[in-house]
Amino acid sequence: MIRIRNLAFAYAQSVFDLQIDELQIQASSATAMVGPSGSGKTTLLNIIAGILSPDSGCVSVMETDLAGLSDAARRRFRLKNIGLVFQEFELIDYLNVLDNVLLPCRVDRAFPLTSDRRDRAAGLIEDVGLKDHLKKSVTRLSQGERQRVAICRALLMRPPLLLADEPTGNLDPVTSDQIVKLLLRAVQDEGTTLLMVTHNHSLLHHFSRTIDFAEFLTTSARGASVEESRR
Repeated sequence: MIRIRNLAFAYAQSVFDLQIDELQIQASSATAMVGPSGSGKTTLLNIIAGILSPDSGCVSVMETDLAGLSDAARRRFRLKNIGLVFQEFELIDYLNVLDNVLLPCRVDRAFPLTSDRRDRAAGLIEDVGLKDHLKKSVTRLSQGERQRVAICRALLMRPPLLLADEPTGNLDPVTSDQIVKLLLRAVQDEGTTLLMVTHNHSLLHHFSRTIDFAEFLTTSARGASVEESRR
């Protein structure tokens, strides 16, 4: 599903430097990524999503080299194949809950708004406990509720790849567990590949693979195989 080789990336006018010799994520797997803030986990997700382009190296998603695509083609590939849960949620304040979840159908004519997609959006909203907020403006929601809306939007198109950056960061322990189980249901029922960044180690038992990003970067810099723990 994901294959990274000889990746190098640096932000302009910054000391930050991300280098990965090799990383592979298998299709239909659930992988958690942990590590200290500022180590590059979010940057890596943005590179995998094609939002950022590496300075060098190959990033292949579903056997597609994202660096070889135009900006428009990367955007289309992302809309079709990748569900994203951002730390900042990226919700549209003037839209209600339902319309925020349906946003992918409104930003590209290649993905028309159908009754099936509207029904799926409503079902996802109900699954995360927001059934009574369909028509409510997202500005009237709590941070945890806004986060759940963002998760529903990421799941709407049944993406083959789901990238989640701290999706439970604003949720209580019970809701966090429910959300992770919802994400894993996509892995189990639809063969989605899940890569999730988290600082919540109590959730790691849900995942078949955990990557300690700081340890991984150290190992990668030595040119050795990826060190990982399996649960």
